[in-house]
Amino acid sequence: MSENLKQRIREDIAINGPMPLSRYMNICLGDPQDGYYTSQDPFGLAGDFTTAPEISQMFGELIGAWLIEAWEKLGAPTQCRLVELGPGRGTLMADCLRSISLKPKMLAALQIEMVEISPVLIAEQQKKLSGSQCAVRWCEQLDAAELPTLIVANEFYDALPVHVMIKSNSKIYERHVVATDDDGLGFSDLPATLPKTALPDFNKIPENTVFELSPERHQMTQNLAKALTICGGAALMIDYGFLQPKSGTTFQALKNHQPVDPLDSPGNADLTSLVDFTALQNGFQALGLNVHGPTSQMDFLLNLGLLERAGHLGAAADQVTRTTLQKAVTRLVAPDEMGTLFKVIAATTFNDSMPGFGE
Repeated sequence: MSENLKQRIREDIAINGPMPLSRYMNICLGDPQDGYYTSQDPFGLAGDFTTAPEISQMFGELIGAWLIEAWEKLGAPTQCRLVELGPGRGTLMADCLRSISLKPKMLAALQIEMVEISPVLIAEQQKKLSGSQCAVRWCEQLDAAELPTLIVANEFYDALPVHVMIKSNSKIYERHVVATDDDGLGFSDLPATLPKTALPDFNKIPENTVFELSPERHQMTQNLAKALTICGGAALMIDYGFLQPKSGTTFQALKNHQPVDPLDSPGNADLTSLVDFTALQNGFQALGLNVHGPTSQMDFLLNLGLLERAGHLGAAADQVTRTTLQKAVTRLVAPDEMGTLFKVIAATTFNDSMPGFGE
């Protein structure tokens, strides 16, 4: 599979010239035939990475409680969209609905939309949600609709393409993928292909600086804002990322829970980079939305009552279950696990405070 995709990428480069890294990411992750997300299930111990919903049901249940609060702040509409972007195996949505089922009026109001490009993962999601009391539809992109909208995006933004840029000798270069003489692929920094309007203030960039840009993530923020503002709504984004602008590249490839060469096996490894949460915050605010956070996943989940939920689940459980719950709590919120690397931000069309952000 990977050799076929690598050969097709080499042929593309032979015809069209060096390929910007952002396009390489798009092809490796989303190619209909051999793309990483379209051709396999990457989650869990047997896969390449483990997401928070797969660690514990508590994660999705607390997100569900947050969504109930958002629905009520919207005036408890009798029709409401609940959209998940990049919904994995459907675990997060299933756990969210378990909490939402405690609010029957909200459950009856929901129309579920799963934004997914992978046939493999859609099949998993359909199994997981087969008993849902809500109507569920699948689509490949977020659409606008004349309904109040709630959106959840857990580990979604990190997979959107980044452009790795370099300022050198008073010029801006962009990292490209090129074909090598040994039938492989390599990197080359060539004059930037991005329009100047997508670049930050040239004079503010120090010489010999490597930095990342993602117009694709900015476009997604605009799409989310549009979907929310039509009839009101709220979006919750959770991902690994940073708050302060940083130089250098965070682009990486993961396989079997370990970093690998991103050019070695196209389509067989997850390509990702850290999310700039300050850029997300500024983007949503510029579009007129109220922003909550960003905050750490640790503070967000603890403020939502993670410890209390773990205590409730463990109260009548055996020691093995209690130990499992304790390990899950540690994995989700410990500073040396997911607690501080992962950040949380929300954007809403209403001014009210939201739980989880210490407002």
